[in-house]
Order: sequence, then C-alpha cells, then structure tokens
Amino acid sequence: MRRMSLMALGAAVILASSSAAAGPTAVEIMEQARKNTKLDGAESLAVLTIYNAKGDKRVRKTAMVSKLFEYGKTEKRLIRFVAPADVKGTGLLTFDYEKKTDDMWLFMPALRKTRRIVASEKAKSFMGSEFSYADITPPAVEDFKQKILRTEKKGGVMCWVIESVPINDDIAEENGYSKRVAHIGQPDFTIRGALLYDLDGELHKELTVFEVKEVDTEKHRFQPQHMEMVNKQNGRKSVMKVEKIQLRRDVPDDYFTTRYLERQ
Repeated sequence: MRRMSLMALGAAVILASSSAAAGPTAVEIMEQARKNTKLDGAESLAVLTIYNAKGDKRVRKTAMVSKLFEYGKTEKRLIRFVAPADVKGTGLLTFDYEKKTDDMWLFMPALRKTRRIVASEKAKSFMGSEFSYADITPPAVEDFKQKILRTEKKGGVMCWVIESVPINDDIAEENGYSKRVAHIGQPDFTIRGALLYDLDGELHKELTVFEVKEVDTEKHRFQPQHMEMVNKQNGRKSVMKVEKIQLRRDVPDDYFTTRYLERQ
C-alpha cells in the first residue's frame, strides 16, 4: 500500500509539473490580460484621429480619468472630449464590471441630457470612429469560449494567439462580432493586435497596437499607448494615441457620477 501511495504521489507530481511546463490556459491568459490593464487610479490625455476611405481625417482630443472600486472588481472611467468645439463637453461614463454587463452613459451637450447606452447599442460606433463602445471596454472573459491557437511574434513580441468565441448569440450581438483572434504578448499579457469577425463570419476589423507602456511599475500594469483600428469592409480607420498618462490614486469618487458627467 505504501508503495502504491508513493507511486500515486509521484504520478501527481509529474502531472503537476507537466501542467506547469505547458504554460497558462487560454482563460488564465485572458483573465491576466484583463487584470493587467487596471490601474488603481489614473488620468490621461489622448488624441483620436478618424480617417474616411479617402484618407480625409477628423481629430478629436480627449481627457480621461479612471479608478478601481470594490477591491478592483469594478473599474469606473470618465472620458470627456475637450476639442474641437463641435464635440467639446461630450462625455462617456463607464462602469466596467468584472462579472456582469457594463453600464454606460453618454452625455451630449447639444441635447443637454444624459442617455444610457443599452446592451444592444454597444456594437455601434463610438463617436463616429471604427472603435465601438464594446471595443473600448474589455469584455468579461467568461462570456467567451477561449482557445490558444498558436504562438507567434507580433511587432517583434512573442505572443499567444487566442480565439475568443461568444458563448451565445446574445453575447455575439452585444459585442458585434462572431469571433475575435487576439495576439496577447507573453512578457506582459498585453494585447498587441486582434482580428474581429462580423456576425456572418467575415473579417470586419483589424486592431494593431504599436506601443505599450508599463504605467504602474510597482504593480506591473501595462496599457496600449498607440492603437489603430482598420475597418476591412469599408476602408476607414481610426487611430488612438495617448499623449500623457499618470497614476492618480486620489481621483474623487464623485467624478464617476452622471451629475459630474453633465458638468460643462
């Protein structure tokens, strides 16, 4: 009996070692990738440039503040457009939950009211760009079936290539795609690019990340600083560049209210 127990223990150790050597699972990678972008609190300035199929462009400048609540289970973000004049004051307030559908509110100064973004609208364009409302908030990992397809380099960085397929039609319609194939960097668990397929299974958009920065060096939190989303079906593209970002753990809680969203 003792010999059998030792044999069983030895087999368990071998299996555990083999599992560790095999590396993290697709779900573990995506969970870490989601966690890795979260900052205790931060503020940033960014430029969103929107190109049409002819190459004509529109430039939008934004300011954003973010903060973690409920021990990191909820991330609240306020994005406000600061230029040009025709979009100045427009704001988007997002409550990004870990385990349930996000809440979003959009304030349009011209209408002088705040409108809630419902789930069926999240696949729509964010302020006329090729980024959708769903694209600017990381999806819940458990809403997708995750699978590692292979490993390969993207932008000089070794990545896991992970396929994410919605678990049902409602999730697919809410996010606006039937499948996403993402490159997640192995050194930092940060996205380096993705292909998004529409509900008919056709390639719709391609995301490329050109720059990643370790924003929080103490907790090793990384965020993309330069992203490009190209619509493969209509020839349009949008580029988001972060000009400045800094940690700010003392962001007031009342910044993340619809009352503050409506301030001019």
